[in-house]
Amino acid sequence: MSSVDMNIDVHEVAIGEEGGHAIGSASQWRLTWEKFRDHKLAFWSGVLIILIYLVGAFAPFVAPRSAEYYDSAFAMLAPQKLNFTYRNADGDFRFGPHVSGFTAERDPNTLRMVYKQDPEARIPVGLFVRGAETYTLFGLFETDRHLFGPVDAAQPFYLLGSDRLGRDVLSRLIYGTRISTSIGLVGVAISLVLGIILGGISGYFGGVTDNVIQRLIEFIMSIPTIPLWMGLAAAIPVTWSPILVYFFITVIISLIGWTSLAREIRGRFMSWRNEQFVIAARLDGTSEFRIILRHLLPGFTSHIIASVTLAIPVMIIAETSLSFLGIGLRPPVVSWGVLLKEAQNVRSLAEAPWLLAPGVMVIISVLALNFLGDGLRDAADPYTE
Repeated sequence: MSSVDMNIDVHEVAIGEEGGHAIGSASQWRLTWEKFRDHKLAFWSGVLIILIYLVGAFAPFVAPRSAEYYDSAFAMLAPQKLNFTYRNADGDFRFGPHVSGFTAERDPNTLRMVYKQDPEARIPVGLFVRGAETYTLFGLFETDRHLFGPVDAAQPFYLLGSDRLGRDVLSRLIYGTRISTSIGLVGVAISLVLGIILGGISGYFGGVTDNVIQRLIEFIMSIPTIPLWMGLAAAIPVTWSPILVYFFITVIISLIGWTSLAREIRGRFMSWRNEQFVIAARLDGTSEFRIILRHLLPGFTSHIIASVTLAIPVMIIAETSLSFLGIGLRPPVVSWGVLLKEAQNVRSLAEAPWLLAPGVMVIISVLALNFLGDGLRDAADPYTE
């Protein structure tokens, strides 16, 4: 045995002992997971994305108020600071989560009531508190419990401030997470099905079928997206329910987002359709449909997962842009794009910069999803450095 072979054997044994598994028993998915876990930025971005989706799934429980709750007496309030300690009458520090209350003064110039935070007035904050309204979680459990909020539900509680109608920005932001993130998943799911089916058929069969599908893709990609969205969104009847509008907007975004994935799958199928394992399966009498599902797609699964992860932020930005421009989702639906419409003018930004919180969430989510997608794309080929 040469010295090079001995070094390779020793290296393989060391890796096998360190991982606790023999090299021969390590599956493709295990190697992918190990490489993804070493990518710290992508790993923690994945954790953040999971938390965001959990917040969206349990929005009625996590949000301290309902999305429709308002109190016009506390309109355009600045965010309240959450404090964990206070001084008692003896001057000693005590632990007690709370926010500051308000004192009301009338502006002598405008005669409007102006609310200022009063540090001496404490509003206790607790976990698993009762809210002012009941809700149904997942359509199964009716409760009025919230993860956190004021101990007395009648007290003002605005950690991210309020809007012009006195609605809690934090609660509406949490409810908007459910719509904006789910529309990305649903849209990508539809795009994934279209991309796999049409891209796979185009690349595997070729010929006239390939020409027709590729011309369709080129036609869709040549259409300017904003005018197309505006034209399709204008076709939505104003009498439709929010659920139908949500579904239609999702379909609109999906019909545009499948083309790039279809081309990637087409290219991979064209390079694989004449490989020996495909020819052997065909000679063995395997149907074309089974060859695609059992022999071609599994080798492309990891890349599809990475592509889907990178496509979700595009869907989120598309929904946010459409809703912000007024041609997407509309009130009473609550999404990040709908919430950003509150910050459309300079006056709102000058008086209430906290209304830009949905935009911050869009940036955080898109960056985290892009980092996650980059990590999955690198981990999809665990044999490269």
